[in-house]
Amino acid sequence: MQKRVIIVHGWDGYPEEGWFPWLKSNLEQKGFQVIVPQLPEADMPKIEPWVKGLSEAVGKPDSQTYFVGHSIGCSTIARYLDTLSANTKVGGAVFVAGFFKRLTKLEGEEAKEIVNPWLTTPLDFDKVKNILGKSVAIFSDNDPYVPLDNQDDFRDKLGSKIIIEHNMGHFSGSTGTTQLPIALEKLLEIAK
Repeated sequence: MQKRVIIVHGWDGYPEEGWFPWLKSNLEQKGFQVIVPQLPEADMPKIEPWVKGLSEAVGKPDSQTYFVGHSIGCSTIARYLDTLSANTKVGGAVFVAGFFKRLTKLEGEEAKEIVNPWLTTPLDFDKVKNILGKSVAIFSDNDPYVPLDNQDDFRDKLGSKIIIEHNMGHFSGSTGTTQLPIALEKLLEIAK
């Protein structure tokens, strides 16, 4: 059975953004089927429509299904997994600049209103960890939005291996990140 990777963009993201096309191309060259869905109203991400959009893109998840998420896309993956039957197993995930507890430098009340449900809506981490299997969480030591203390939830609640990159900001296409070799390397490791 062919291994599949679903790449989940972040807030204001889109499938052709930043390092997603590079990662998709590299994974396809290695025989993976790669899906990069456009999630609804990316400028105003809401949990329910994003989880539904991801669910539609995935179809039937199985042990050959892998995920790569960026920023709020990481939370989308976890929240999607939380909706699955507890005996479901997926192959694993690579989380890039993910968060569950807090963001910094949010500008304006609207941004705070958008992110608040993502930070406060309960999530069954034990269930997600059980479904997820292997995971890696990648952070940058100078991310303006995602403080490094977000790694605690990934490590302690999801069992993710933590990697700290240097001077990668928020790993955004808008700031010039068009390739992300560490994400490819770690996905290939967990998909062995």
